[in-house]
Amino acid sequence: MHVNLPEKRYYSIGEVAKAFGVKPSLLRFWEKEFEAIQPKKKESGTRKYTPENVQTIQFIYHLVKEKGMTLSGAKKQLDLKDNTASKEVLLQHLEHLKIELEALREKL
Repeated sequence: MHVNLPEKRYYSIGEVAKAFGVKPSLLRFWEKEFEAIQPKKKESGTRKYTPENVQTIQFIYHLVKEKGMTLSGAKKQLDLKDNTASKEVLLQHLEHLKIELEALREKL
C-alpha cells in the first residue's frame, strides 16, 4: 500500500489514520501492541508521528491487513526486520573498520 502523505517532520494521528483508511483508535491500539510505534507526545497528550513511525505502521498494516497475519506473527516479522537492519548496519561498520585497519597496517 502506498501512503499518500505530504513530506513533513510530524503527522497528527488523524492524518495518519486517514492515509491508511483506519480509525485513530486502531493506531492507539497498535501503539500498545508494538513497541516500535512510539509517537512523540505533547504535554497535552497529542500524538505526533514521525516519518519512521509511519513506515513502521505501513509495514504492520501490510502484514496484518493485507497479508492477514495475526498480531503475534506481525510482531515476529517486525523483530526479524529490525534484527536484519541492525546486522546490516553492524556489517557496514565492520567493513569500514577493516579498511581503516588495513590502511594502518600498510603504513607500518
